[in-house]
Amino acid sequence: MKLEFVSIVATFALFRSVFGVKRELFKTCEQNGFCHRNRHLANAISNKHGSYSSPYSVDETSIRISEEVSAIEGSIMKKLPNGKAVELPFTIEVLKSDNIRLTIDEKERSDPKSLRVADKRFKSRRFNEASKYALKGEPEISVNAKLTKESITDKSTGEKYLSIIYGDESEYEAQITLSPFKITVYYHGQPEIILNDRNFFNIEHWRTQDQQASELSPEETDYGTFKDEFKDSQGDHLPFGPESIGVDVSFIGYDKVFGIPEHADTFSLKDTTNDDPYRLFNVDIFEYETQSKFPMYGSIPFMVAQKKSATAGLFWINAADTYVDIKKGSPAQSNPDQIVLTSEKSTKTHWFSEAGILDLIIMVDKSPLAINKKYGELSGNPELPQLFTLGYHQCRWNYNDVDDVLDVSEKFDNFEIPYDVIWLDIEYTENKKYFTWKKGLFDDHVEMNKKLAETGRNLVAIIDPHIKTDYQVSNDIEKQGLGIKNSDNDDTYHGHCWPGESVWIDTFNPKSKAYWNKLFANNTDFSGDETNLHIWNDMSEPSVFSGPETTAPKDIVHYGGWEHRSVHNAYGLTFHEATYDAMSKRYVNKRPFILTRAYYAGSQRSAAMWSGDNKSKWEFLKISLPMALTSQVVGMPFTGSDVGGFFGDPSSELLTRWYQAGIWYPFFRGHAHIDSKRREPYIAGEPYTSIMRDAIRLRYSLLPVFYTGFHHASITNAPIITPLFYSNPENEDCYEIEDEFFVADSGLLVKPVTQEGATSVSIYIPDEKPYFDYHTHELIQGKGSHDLQAELEQIPILMQGGHIFSRKDRYRRSSKLMKYDPYTLVVALDEEGSAKGSLYIDDGETFDYKKDDDFVYVDFAIKDNKLQSSVNVGKQTPFTELLDKVKVEKIIIVGKDISFSSSAKVSQNGENWEAETIGINNNAFIIRNPAVAINKSWTIELN
Repeated sequence: MKLEFVSIVATFALFRSVFGVKRELFKTCEQNGFCHRNRHLANAISNKHGSYSSPYSVDETSIRISEEVSAIEGSIMKKLPNGKAVELPFTIEVLKSDNIRLTIDEKERSDPKSLRVADKRFKSRRFNEASKYALKGEPEISVNAKLTKESITDKSTGEKYLSIIYGDESEYEAQITLSPFKITVYYHGQPEIILNDRNFFNIEHWRTQDQQASELSPEETDYGTFKDEFKDSQGDHLPFGPESIGVDVSFIGYDKVFGIPEHADTFSLKDTTNDDPYRLFNVDIFEYETQSKFPMYGSIPFMVAQKKSATAGLFWINAADTYVDIKKGSPAQSNPDQIVLTSEKSTKTHWFSEAGILDLIIMVDKSPLAINKKYGELSGNPELPQLFTLGYHQCRWNYNDVDDVLDVSEKFDNFEIPYDVIWLDIEYTENKKYFTWKKGLFDDHVEMNKKLAETGRNLVAIIDPHIKTDYQVSNDIEKQGLGIKNSDNDDTYHGHCWPGESVWIDTFNPKSKAYWNKLFANNTDFSGDETNLHIWNDMSEPSVFSGPETTAPKDIVHYGGWEHRSVHNAYGLTFHEATYDAMSKRYVNKRPFILTRAYYAGSQRSAAMWSGDNKSKWEFLKISLPMALTSQVVGMPFTGSDVGGFFGDPSSELLTRWYQAGIWYPFFRGHAHIDSKRREPYIAGEPYTSIMRDAIRLRYSLLPVFYTGFHHASITNAPIITPLFYSNPENEDCYEIEDEFFVADSGLLVKPVTQEGATSVSIYIPDEKPYFDYHTHELIQGKGSHDLQAELEQIPILMQGGHIFSRKDRYRRSSKLMKYDPYTLVVALDEEGSAKGSLYIDDGETFDYKKDDDFVYVDFAIKDNKLQSSVNVGKQTPFTELLDKVKVEKIIIVGKDISFSSSAKVSQNGENWEAETIGINNNAFIIRNPAVAINKSWTIELN
């Protein structure tokens, strides 16, 4: 038996290294029972061309209206072909920030006493806890909604509906049509979102196999209802038979939609009419393909639609296997499969999940930033990370031993390349037993970490959820009942992953989290007393080499009796949250850093993520940009891709261009497969090493920009790298641009080079504002495309007029050593000679900024030749007072045909002095050493 386990893992490792993704391992929509059925139903309804009569209507006698909680409750009745009806209780709430939440359950499944299920291994009700993980807490209810007491009859259609008027200015209305059930959301009198406009609403109610024939409508199919037809899933018990949910959602007037990661696909989502839908199902999809709707490691069921006048969002709160179909239509299209809803362009989507209740939130507002904010209020904003996490991370599978780690660290210093973190993959463990160290190779890991800490460096070690059998940790998990259970719910589930035979810790179980805390505690054999150790959670989809679709069987059981089928996409979130909580307890007042591969809505609250096992090919460099932008739209901004590509050996040109792109990823890490050649940036040789070094140093100089951006994200959920349409929503030409972006709100416009052999690029400017080349200060102005030089050593970067941002330009070995370095301000003037910006500073490590107001926030502004700094000190503390010695050493002022200023009069703390000014060119000059402290307000007048 042991030989069989080893053989499976060895074969899988070879398979990953040589062959790449195998499509036959993963279900198509046609092979996945619930997807097959929901698509079949949608097609059958569409083919009736409006003659279909929906079986779903609201029982008017069941309606209960509560103005106190801004809610409508009642029951939707599903009429069956045999004359019976299924009761589906619903609630419609108006939430704070003007969002509409709809939940629909199944009465018989919600009352266990009434459910006639012979199989008692599972909790019988529909899974109703996805919101517990996707949301940061129970959403607040609106206090300004006006609900109609009785239904209103539409004079033109004769349909009855309920109306909810809401918003500070009553700018929103939700109309709930009773028969057939439908919801239309209006904003400023215009319909924006229609739910169930095409009558695809479908709740597969509980029934026995004997009842099925009399309870299926002519439009439905019984494919896969009680047996999984996919070859690798035929052991799936399907104890509740068919239990999927689905509904169509139409975005009126919108023809561009974004979000629903994770897919290696375009930023603007594609029409899926003649293809499989986008699938949201966390899987270990090694060597994934680009331009693909295949599922990947993470999933966030949130979609954003954009048009000139408004932005809309749909948050589908479900943790089960999910698909989203997209159809785009306009009057100009003649494709009969496209259904035109109105006289204007629109996007029709169809959402369906394998299990759970229907729980969704609709949001509409004036801008994409407003939608980001609404989503953050619901799901939570990203936590402000430690500053070091925004530096460069060096990783490969694997560094061999303590000497290897320290040698790599020393070589970075020898080549004067800054870095902050070195990583250890699975080979550091003893026979892939997590929480152990390989004997003879990592015996001195505590001293190694302390040596790294001398130069401000950190170590990240990998810990995965699969735990090798037959050692202390797995024995504890089995004995204490902390593992995921098998499909009979009577013993711990065993499967295969890197260690061979493994068990999986069930982090839905509160007791497992308490045990996890002990494993990470101070002074254990694993972690010693280091304060610079952080954690990488990989393979947490969960990846199961012996499981269907490379993941866990859907009928294994979690804490509380929930089938894995219902909770699958949330498992990775519970795992990295357990690690985050454990590290929080270990360090008490230090912000933990956790990297996860699997993620779900809410993961942004405690982890960064990366895009998994990419390849050393140009198309993977190119696709990394829309993938990163998509993460910004859905509130998971701390994201990146393996620089250089995980699999393979990049050319020196590709590696160099990837570093020049990677410095803009919010999470910036170089990583490589165990079979790839060493490719630390100092290995490539000249000119490549110097170019990569300069790129990494540019990232470090801009750490104040990134850290300030993360501060804003932690408050408003603003992106770190910002799609062009965020600042220019009225410009439809921006909507599909996926290879350039702004950096936070700094005004830096970047277009990484992703084309082999390129020596120039065409960059799109979205407005008429003046832009300036980052290095030469050359003026580039005019909405549209502009050609820029992009030789190998050049990164196309423009500065938008009207912004002020901060840099730290001195080389240091790590970000920690930059803590008290002086600042350089860069001022890019608009047409009126004005600009503004901000800077956030705290200790970069602890939670003191939150619990003790230990921070400094600086607003910069220039107008009428007066440059001012306005400082808000949260509280006078030893740290904020230490900033007295941190000065502004240089100010670069860039403008269109700028008038050179012969003097700069400086005022701070009642004192006045003059600073020297030096001209650079027609568009820029420097104020040398104004010597103002960063933590107190000041004024500089230019003459």
